[in-house]
Amino acid sequence: MTTRHLYLARHGAADAFGDLTDLGRRQAELLGERLAGLPVDAVWHSPLPRAAASARELARHLPDAPVAEAAELIDHVPYVPRPAETPPSWAGFFDGYDDAEAASGHKLAEALLARFAQAPTAPRDTHEVLVTHAYQIAWLVRHALDAPPSRWLGLNSANAALTVIDYRPGLPPTLVMFNDMSHLPAHLRWTGFPNGTRP
Repeated sequence: MTTRHLYLARHGAADAFGDLTDLGRRQAELLGERLAGLPVDAVWHSPLPRAAASARELARHLPDAPVAEAAELIDHVPYVPRPAETPPSWAGFFDGYDDAEAASGHKLAEALLARFAQAPTAPRDTHEVLVTHAYQIAWLVRHALDAPPSRWLGLNSANAALTVIDYRPGLPPTLVMFNDMSHLPAHLRWTGFPNGTRP
């Protein structure tokens, strides 16, 4: 049975202007080293500079894989939950999202699923790296688990952490791993998360 393997990664750490930092470049490099042994068919990235730079950095370790932009991977809110679905700590985050903005974000999120969250059409396994943002990874994980739309909330991803989802014809998606940082040394882990005690 053929499998579409999606390797999802949040971009490396970025500065306040959205540009990749030296630390972020190192994170992306280490992720590239981890993926180097895989038969990667393509590296897709968000249009935003921090994701594009991360993709170029990790792709240095994947010399046979083409690197291209995918508009569906851009940072956006995939689903604005109704008040009854919104945890109190998130309530203020959604202030100011009008119906048109919410509908536009959800349409883009559905396009992300339509393009990438599918079994392969090729008669062989495929391996694709998606360098994107925390919300898009959360949306794909939520979809893989068949969870309610609002469940993307709280599914955080660290910078350059690895999430893997497999898609096979006729079967539900398989979440292989989520937010794995084993390729990063301790001082490069957990960036992109709020400060707190971490294992």
